[in-house]
Amino acid sequence: MLGNKEQFIPILKSMGYESVCPEFEQTLTEEELIKLVPECEGWIIGDDPATRKVFQAGVSGKLKAAVKWGIGVDNVDFDACKEFGIPVTNTPGMFGNEVADVALGYLISLSRRLNLIDRDVRSGDWPKHQGISLKGKTVGVIGYGDIGKQTVLRCEAFGLKVIIYDPEIRKVNKKRHLSKWPSNIDKCDFLILTCSLNSKNFHMINEEIFLKCKTGVRIINVARGQLICEDDLNEALSSGKVHSVALDVFEQEPIPKNSFLFQYPECILGSHNSSNTKEAVEKTNIKAINLLLKFLEN
Repeated sequence: MLGNKEQFIPILKSMGYESVCPEFEQTLTEEELIKLVPECEGWIIGDDPATRKVFQAGVSGKLKAAVKWGIGVDNVDFDACKEFGIPVTNTPGMFGNEVADVALGYLISLSRRLNLIDRDVRSGDWPKHQGISLKGKTVGVIGYGDIGKQTVLRCEAFGLKVIIYDPEIRKVNKKRHLSKWPSNIDKCDFLILTCSLNSKNFHMINEEIFLKCKTGVRIINVARGQLICEDDLNEALSSGKVHSVALDVFEQEPIPKNSFLFQYPECILGSHNSSNTKEAVEKTNIKAINLLLKFLEN
């Protein structure tokens, strides 16, 4: 998962460790990992399937420890790590600003239809697509961790009213509105997903929720693709219930070449890339390497 190989390979080499950096598009398969991981003492996990089978294969070989690069851990079987005695952790607090920046970029683009204007101008047209003003609109931010908090700050700076949804949060700044999901969702002009994925919120954005939403709602997902039921999203976009979406993540990644989303020009499609800045990647690389070496040297 580590980017900027030229940065971390010399660091590990200076400490006596060889780096194994396979080429891949988004993730390695479970089968590929079962072959690769047993050859390594430490594993820095990306979004790859860090399953029980992979860890079991790992401990039958050289694997001693693992670190999840980034904050999301929905792909890591922690129970298996505990069973096999593999110390494992993640690197939280690395990408709050970076992902929030992208969320706000998506929000502005959807509201002013900038992506559509760009496409039309490139095709030789000179469009005057009308957008909507942000000031006074209401945005629901789903998830109030590091990314959610930074997203809320940016929304407030643009004059947006914010409703926060997070079952783990009991109170927020008195100027902010904390609501129980999905109460008040009908008031939201935008929804921004910034939460982690778990068994309780899989497909939390589904047909039932779309029916409760304000007609014309715009939805932004910089969290995990499985939070949204894409079959139901297709229906909501087709009917006009949802005006448009900006998705950095999808149920299947890379997005299938025959995805229904390509038929909706108002939508913005990313590549699970919202955390990817030079500075943030370098910072996270160092954090992940230090955590892994601490495990290995204890």
